[in-house]
Amino acid sequence: MADTVLVVEDEKEIRELLRRYLERAGYAVVTTGSGAEAIGLLGGRAVDLVLLDLGLPDVPGTEVLKEARERGGVPVVVLTARSAVEDRITGLRLGADDYVTKPFSPTEVVLRVQAVLSRAAGVSDRAEATVTSYGGGLLRIDEDRHEVWLDGAVVDLTPTEWGLLAALATVPGRVYSRYELVNRVRGYEFRGYERTIDSHIKNLRQKLRPEGSRIVETVLGVGYRLGLSRDT
Repeated sequence: MADTVLVVEDEKEIRELLRRYLERAGYAVVTTGSGAEAIGLLGGRAVDLVLLDLGLPDVPGTEVLKEARERGGVPVVVLTARSAVEDRITGLRLGADDYVTKPFSPTEVVLRVQAVLSRAAGVSDRAEATVTSYGGGLLRIDEDRHEVWLDGAVVDLTPTEWGLLAALATVPGRVYSRYELVNRVRGYEFRGYERTIDSHIKNLRQKLRPEGSRIVETVLGVGYRLGLSRDT
């Protein structure tokens, strides 16, 4: 069954353009220009990803984003004409998994949708299910099921937060630059988004409290590393 993408965009021409490209890529597409209707659709049907314009005329796009995150962590790719770093970070802090500024290439948008859905579906290159523990069992990561436990309790992570933690855990202690993390987590190269990693790291640390800063360490001027050793 095809994944369903909900396109929330008040400009009809852009909405229809995205619908055509997404349907050509094999997705089922539902569209609306209303934030209120989008919230209703999220509550009444299965949606695998939301492609969301923040500048809606009725309900703020941020409210739709919050609703999507509260309903089982539906992945969200934000569309907006606002290109300032502060606006990108605001969306990411609210839980957006990716961010595209207008004008954009519809082909690029489809690539971003594919990358986010792949992460959310738990696509893994590993042939066998493995649970790896770190820090004497403090942190446990199941790569096949995309599940994380902190001190025995399940931690609910967004696909991007999961990707960051999994990347850092590949080689504990190794320092990864922001650009490396963007490429590993997004699944393709795209310059200019390195600084948005900081926002996702902040969210990840909050979810790993009170051990967040110990688990994900900052190396000033370089990037981030996993501060726990892998258990043998």
